[in-house]
Amino acid sequence: MAEVGPEPSRRPTPGRYAALLAVTLPLTVALHLAGLPAAFLIGPLCAAIALAVRGRPVAVPNALYLAAQAMLGCMIAAAVTREVPASFRQGAPLLVVAVALPVLLSALQGYLLSRWRLLPATTGVWGSLPGAASAMVVMGEGFGGDPRLVAFMQYLRVLCVAIAASVIGLVFVQGPQHAHATVWFPALDPLALMVTLAIGGVGAWLGLRLRIPSGALLMPMAIGLIVHLGNLAPMQLPEWVLVGGYALLGWSIGARFTREALIYALRLLPQILGAIAVLLVFCGVLAWMVTLLLPIDPLTAYLALCPGGLDSATIIAASTHADLPLVVLLQTLRLMIVVIAGPALARLAATRAQAYLRRADAG
Repeated sequence: MAEVGPEPSRRPTPGRYAALLAVTLPLTVALHLAGLPAAFLIGPLCAAIALAVRGRPVAVPNALYLAAQAMLGCMIAAAVTREVPASFRQGAPLLVVAVALPVLLSALQGYLLSRWRLLPATTGVWGSLPGAASAMVVMGEGFGGDPRLVAFMQYLRVLCVAIAASVIGLVFVQGPQHAHATVWFPALDPLALMVTLAIGGVGAWLGLRLRIPSGALLMPMAIGLIVHLGNLAPMQLPEWVLVGGYALLGWSIGARFTREALIYALRLLPQILGAIAVLLVFCGVLAWMVTLLLPIDPLTAYLALCPGGLDSATIIAASTHADLPLVVLLQTLRLMIVVIAGPALARLAATRAQAYLRRADAG
């Protein structure tokens, strides 16, 4: 694989910050108004890439990047519902298998991309794994993947999933849709907000202290799950805080791109789109089978099993009449599977691919 370039300078000028905001705001608003899920991630990411490839990268201070990871971990923890939907209780074994199978297919895709000398196996696996896209980028970096290429693969798939979900909604969904309106500035619960910020701060500190890969994301998520599911204390993370965290994540990853890295990623576009198409069709078939066996509508089934990830699938589900609790539950379940099994799958794929390439080179 070609060298993708060094880290950007850590001392951007105020003019570069102004330029970054000037590009980010209209682009993000346009994407959001167009109905693109994860617009608040993709907009800042694209804006940072645009400046970086012109030789004007604007790097996010590491402390803010870690804070954004911690907030993302708290968001995932707070999104998990305590109540188990009836449709899940009715078909739990089938749904668990349907959630796990795309993870195995994604690991196989990462292995093949490495075997074909297109990507390092760890980058290919983390770029292919279906979890929360932003979380996969962070974890991919923590476990040795290139965050730029992981982000390129993950957010390209988010876009494809959004298009597929829109088509499914038009074809299969009849009758009026009742959108779950986003409350940007909810009434603040000071105690719940303080608890959430404390979980994020303490969890990120512990993750770094214990040298856990992606610890700034995983430890707040783990502590948040204990607090939230155990009903130990209220948690609140207003939408405007999350938007700020998304922007910081997008800027941080985008600033690392160089012209060479972007050209290299675009050269892989046909192969990456092919892998995404295979995964989308596979998940679509699984969703169709689920609708035949369980009383779940097609849009809910697809969003619950689609490889777009927890964050984007939740956004789409919240803007339609899909069964939001079931979508969140199954996407969270798959994210937990990826968090637990992802590092082992990445190592296995890397080891097998490297062994194959050594044999091929020796032969």
